[in-house]
Amino acid sequence: MSALVLAHPGVTPAERLKDAAALALIALLLGIPMIGLSTVDQGGALRITTRWPALFSFVAVCFAGRLLLRYTLDHLRARRQAREQAAEAVSARSLASSPLLTWVGWIALGVSLVLPIVFSENRYVVDTATTVLIYVMLGWGLNVVVGLAGLLDLGYVAFYAVGAYTYGLLSTQFGWGFWQALPVAGAMAASFGILLGWPTLRLRGDYLAIVTLGFGEIIRVILVNWTELSGGPNGIPSIPRPSFFGLPFKPPGDDPTFASFFGLEYAPNHRIIFLYYLILALALLTNGFVSRMRRLPIGRAWEAMREDEIACKAMGINARNVKLSAFAIGAMLGGFAGVFFAARQGFISPESFTFNESAIILAIVVLGGMGSQLGVVLASLVLVLLPELGRDFAEYRMLLFGAAMILIMVWKPGGILSHREPTLRYLADGGRR
Repeated sequence: MSALVLAHPGVTPAERLKDAAALALIALLLGIPMIGLSTVDQGGALRITTRWPALFSFVAVCFAGRLLLRYTLDHLRARRQAREQAAEAVSARSLASSPLLTWVGWIALGVSLVLPIVFSENRYVVDTATTVLIYVMLGWGLNVVVGLAGLLDLGYVAFYAVGAYTYGLLSTQFGWGFWQALPVAGAMAASFGILLGWPTLRLRGDYLAIVTLGFGEIIRVILVNWTELSGGPNGIPSIPRPSFFGLPFKPPGDDPTFASFFGLEYAPNHRIIFLYYLILALALLTNGFVSRMRRLPIGRAWEAMREDEIACKAMGINARNVKLSAFAIGAMLGGFAGVFFAARQGFISPESFTFNESAIILAIVVLGGMGSQLGVVLASLVLVLLPELGRDFAEYRMLLFGAAMILIMVWKPGGILSHREPTLRYLADGGRR
């Protein structure tokens, strides 16, 4: 245990001796008038006498006592920190290797698959679940930039808007369908991600956050003022909804529809359920794509860049390409979510892409635990459902929302799931998997 104490920063023997000597000096200065000097009565007159042995004994006791006390406190502190570190390591290993999180993920997937069937007559529940999945997809996209690459982005809503407006313009002006516009919108959003990332390569931390915040506001202001392209504040109306392989969700007529093709009675909730399963499929594809990217060299480069950029450069990693790839892939996923948002709403305007949306998406990533895929899902549930549950307290809705966020960060500063499954495991024989 003495090795732990010596290894603990700031508790070397020289430090303890210096601290004990300082206390002994204070004891000497205070002890001179109180112990070292004394007055005696001799023939009606007071005479000052000295008691140096008693004074030096007092100083020696203070020096030795302080030295012993400091050693004991440092020893106990080192033991406590060692226990805490061991407990954290055991907790991290047990949490990462335990099947609990795997089971939670599978249960969540099962619930999401049957939810629209169980609540087929309750449009509010399905709509709310669809909104949760949109934020899950956005959170997984931003998790690439913030959670894995460590690049603080406060303007992520800009890529969300680029994807939505790309689909809105292609569908209304050129007659493109949802599936035709989806890859084009993703590529357009990725291009804007590279456009943002290129001039910010040398920035980090707060400076990068300010630039990304400004980029998000620039996109919003352009959408408001470039009326010839975006429609300005009026937005883009009458955006076509996606169909089921060309089968529209409308009452039966001369042309085949979803209901007539499958021999079903037409119901308005068919389109709602289809949109739910569509965003669920897009979210699952996003999760699988991000999980796969984490295991590739580029994914490991993201995480290494997040931990120590200087060390990465010293090892020969191209920091420019790593950062640009993170911005591009995160922006592409945000663009995909924007396409679905435009198709679901049928109308988009700049008011749907304010800074408040960026703040909510970033809060989802941070509260869920940066780098944790399942944590993003849990945080999305919390941040989307809490305002919905607070509708009965309309005037206190945002107050309850903010208080809940504060409590989560006080209770779990690292996020709801601060530990996550490691990308690679090194085995005892030197291999990896």
